[in-house]
Amino acid sequence: MTAADQYIDAETAAELLGVSRATLYAYVSRGQIHTSGADGDPRRRLYSAQDIDALTKRKSVGRKPKAIAENTLDWGLPVLASGISLIEHGSLYYRGREAVALAEKSSLEDIARLLWDTGDHDPFAAQGSTPERWDTGLVIHLRSLPLTERCQSLLPLVAAARTTAWQRSPKSLWPGAAALLRAMAGAATSSQPQPLMIHEHLAREWECGQLGADLLRRALVLLADHELNASAFAVRVVASTGASLGACLNAGLSALSGPMHGGTTSLVEILFDEIRQSGSAAAAVEMRLRRGDGVPGFGHPLYPEGDPRAAALLALLPSDHFRNEMLQVMEDTTGKRPNVDFALVSLRRALGLPRGAALALFAVGRSVGWIAHALEQGQDGRLIRPRARYTGPLPGEAFD
Repeated sequence: MTAADQYIDAETAAELLGVSRATLYAYVSRGQIHTSGADGDPRRRLYSAQDIDALTKRKSVGRKPKAIAENTLDWGLPVLASGISLIEHGSLYYRGREAVALAEKSSLEDIARLLWDTGDHDPFAAQGSTPERWDTGLVIHLRSLPLTERCQSLLPLVAAARTTAWQRSPKSLWPGAAALLRAMAGAATSSQPQPLMIHEHLAREWECGQLGADLLRRALVLLADHELNASAFAVRVVASTGASLGACLNAGLSALSGPMHGGTTSLVEILFDEIRQSGSAAAAVEMRLRRGDGVPGFGHPLYPEGDPRAAALLALLPSDHFRNEMLQVMEDTTGKRPNVDFALVSLRRALGLPRGAALALFAVGRSVGWIAHALEQGQDGRLIRPRARYTGPLPGEAFD
């Protein structure tokens, strides 16, 4: 059972878990299984297939410490303490405040101050918060590189990116963090860093007007952090060594580039191309299913009832025939709802932004969260160094 958006009846749920109805209800009362009302019968309850799948995996692991530790790496139990963001009951929270609500009025800078826990201090107004200009010829030369490599080439030229964070207080690193965020916006758009608000900088470079700038602002806020995802974990591992904020961002960018993380936006772009070429979302989905391919941009393990970030963004975009058809086809065919990758590509196309802008938005917005995780991990003072479960030849059994 892998469909994250599905709900099943009590009899099936109890059978999958191998428990009685009473035990099933006990799991619900403890918040371990979420429920939903059945269409046409408000008295009948359905049970989250995702929660039941997770419980089944945990039961199969049992109480063996080694198995439990290994299971945490696959959407398992929490492995690190963090006060930055929370995903609970289908909503995303930044330090206890709902991200969708914050996106109504807040800027990415506001969220940075919140997640970096700067209090009344404004690092974006501090000396050193705007990086030095890059060589114009170099910026032009690097323009042809993919986003990740372009950012990783330009960020080390910012002084704050090279400053070792070891034993430095977060307050001393805040101005450099602001400079790195502004540099990220410049690198992502092949432009010079600017002392502008990030969404204004991007809107100016992408020439999308005031309405477009507001949509970019909302998207950036919704992308700022997402708990302990792959890139955030990579950032924390690097931060635990005492490395610079630039090195931490480098790690986050590397993880983001993969097709199972931020690189999913490029797969969604291909999906949209296929829909327009075939002239039908249903035909495009059918072709993918016949090939045994997945449909990127739909479903999220942490949001059984739909990604709230996607819902918030899609509701603001002008109507589009192919997008609307795709949403309906996926709802009817798989029951899956769009995630933030689908929403970002939809926004990119609606505003006429350059191809690759969806991933650029992801990288710039998530930089705030990466820096927050790096700062928080630095305060922990411990090296993240797990052990591996060895599966190779035992000593004395290997042969040359």
